[in-house]
Amino acid sequence: MQSRRIVIGFAALALLSSVATASAQDKSIVVSSTTSTQDSGLFGHILPLFKAKTGIDVKVLSQGTGQALDTGRRGDADVVFVHAKPQEEKFVADGFGVKRFAVMYNDFILIGPKSDPAGARGKDIVAGLKAIKAKNSATSASFISRGDRSGTHAAELALWKAAGIDIAGADKGPWYKEIGQGMGAALNTASASNAYVLADRGTWLSFKNRGDLEIVVEGDGKLFNQYGVILVNPAKHAHVKKEPGQAFIDWLVSPEGQKAIADYRIGGQQLFFPNATAPGV
Repeated sequence: MQSRRIVIGFAALALLSSVATASAQDKSIVVSSTTSTQDSGLFGHILPLFKAKTGIDVKVLSQGTGQALDTGRRGDADVVFVHAKPQEEKFVADGFGVKRFAVMYNDFILIGPKSDPAGARGKDIVAGLKAIKAKNSATSASFISRGDRSGTHAAELALWKAAGIDIAGADKGPWYKEIGQGMGAALNTASASNAYVLADRGTWLSFKNRGDLEIVVEGDGKLFNQYGVILVNPAKHAHVKKEPGQAFIDWLVSPEGQKAIADYRIGGQQLFFPNATAPGV
């Protein structure tokens, strides 16, 4: 009888230990997110505030948007936080995500050498890309593409198409260099080779190794850059941490989370603009 009580006691302790472990694990989530939210320093600003509010730790997997959504499809993240609305909507429509929430926006900018050898400078991104394509052979005005299925890469490809340039086919040449890496690497490559590159403003403002680069095209409505967040569907992957994952989403779109995003600045400049309540974004 005594040994039976001891066995039952150990079993109870083991059960309590497993419950405590599960509870501790529930206090952490994995967020698969675009490189710009990480490289810009935004997560370094907002995640400590979120943890202080909720006690939930957030581990970030920094990837291009396409890879981040693939990570969510495999169930290797609880939440995806990305910036390619058509891809996000498909992710939800295919049943991999529960619901898409708009969070914030900034804009893309065309970065290039201060000397602007292609004559791309201005407020018209289509005209700027046409100038780079037209003059590259004479001026060695190369263009660095992320080439990584990221939201920025998707936006870049759409802009070449809007410019009537078949960048994947006949119009592609040695001047167009795909590196298959994130925004920071693309900016570093452009700085080293004095080339043009499309970047999100947030990462550019936090980028230190600018060399001879500067903004050559900005302010075009085609450069609008919206971010969204989605809970990975627990119906697809039962291990997804629904409650803490949704808590993170709810905080991001709450007045407190939106203020935290708005308050993040570098050199006095705001990097992201919250718009969770804006219709149709």
